[in-house]
Amino acid sequence: MSDIILSIKDLKVNYGGIEAVKGISFDVPKGDIVTLIGANGAGKSSTLRAIVGLVKLKSGSIEFEGESLAGKDTTTIVSRGITLVPEGRRIFPDLTVLENLRVGAYMRKDDITPDINWVYELFPRLKERSWQAGGTLSGGEQQMLAVGRALMSRPKLMMMDEPSLGLAPLIVRDIFSIIKEINKRGVTILLIEQNANMALSTADMGYVMETGRITMSGPGKELLTNEAVKAAYLGT
Repeated sequence: MSDIILSIKDLKVNYGGIEAVKGISFDVPKGDIVTLIGANGAGKSSTLRAIVGLVKLKSGSIEFEGESLAGKDTTTIVSRGITLVPEGRRIFPDLTVLENLRVGAYMRKDDITPDINWVYELFPRLKERSWQAGGTLSGGEQQMLAVGRALMSRPKLMMMDEPSLGLAPLIVRDIFSIIKEINKRGVTILLIEQNANMALSTADMGYVMETGRITMSGPGKELLTNEAVKAAYLGT
C-alpha cells in the first residue's frame, strides 16, 4: 500500500453560520490520483481551500507528510509542496505566458529553466504563445497555463478545482491526458471535477460529497459502475 501523503480527519469548515464541510475524513496515498465529485455546494472547493490555508478549519485535522497544516499560512503550505489550480484559472491576463510561469516559481532560488521546458513539452501551444499575454489565450490554453504555472513550484501534491469547467470536450480529453502524464512523473493529484465520468475514469480512488459530507467512496472504476452514482452524476 502507498504511503499516505495527505490525511484529512473529521474536517469541518464554516462560512459565517453555514457549515460547508461537516466532518469529512479521507486519505490521499502518495503517487495516486484521488477525486472528489459532487454537485455545486457540496463542500468540495471549501475542502481544497482549507487544505491550502485559504479558509480556517472549524475543527478536525489536516496532515501533510505526517505534519499538521493547522494554523499555517498559504505561503508556508505551498513551500511544503502543495499547490492549487483554482477554479476559473486565475492567470494574470496582462502578463505573458512565460511571465505567468515565472510567477509560479516565485519562491524558488534555483534554475527554473528545466521546469519551463517541461511545461512547454506538456503544452506545446504554450511554447508557441510564450510571449503572448495570458488574457488573449483561449479558455483551454488558459487552463493549460494555470496547470503549468502550478507545476513551476515543483509540487508533491497538486490540487485541481474543476479543470474541465467551460471547456470543449476535445480540450477536456487533452487536459485529462495531461493530468495522467503529470501523475506519471510522480506528482500526487487531488481533483475536484463535475465531469464525474472523466474524473472517475482517471482516478485511483473517488469520494462522493453531498451537502458537506462524504456519502460514498471506492476505487474510481468501481464508482463508475455504481447505480446510485450513475443515476446522480453520470446521467444514466
